Amino acid sequence: MTRYAVHDTLTEALARTVLEVSGVAFLKPGLGDLLRSRAGAGAGRSGGHTAGIRVTRRDESEPWEVDVRIVARKERRTVDVARATRRALEESLATLLPDSKASVRVTVTGLV
Repeated sequence: MTRYAVHDTLTEALARTVLEVSGVAFLKPGLGDLLRSRAGAGAGRSGGHTAGIRVTRRDESEPWEVDVRIVARKERRTVDVARATRRALEESLATLLPDSKASVRVTVTGLV
C-alpha cells in the first residue's frame, strides 16, 4: 500500500469513528468542500464525510497528528462530546496503528 493509500484509508476510518460518537452531528466541512458542493463539482471525489478531519505525519519517525473539527448536538454537553470523540479516536488509532504514536486534537466549532 502506498503512503497516500495508507493516509486515505486512515482518514476514512477515523472519519467513520467520529461520526459514530453519540452527540456528534457531523464533521465540519471546509471552505473547499462548501464551494464544491455549491458548484456541483464534487463528482468523482470521495470527499464528503472526511471534511473536518486532517491527518498528517511529517515522516516515518514522527507521530501522526489528527486534527478534527466537529459540530455537536445541543442536547449533549459539548465537553462530553469532545472528550468522547477524542477517546474514540485514540482507541481507533491504537487498533489501526498499534506501533505508531499519535496526537489527537478535537475542536467543536458549532452546535445544532
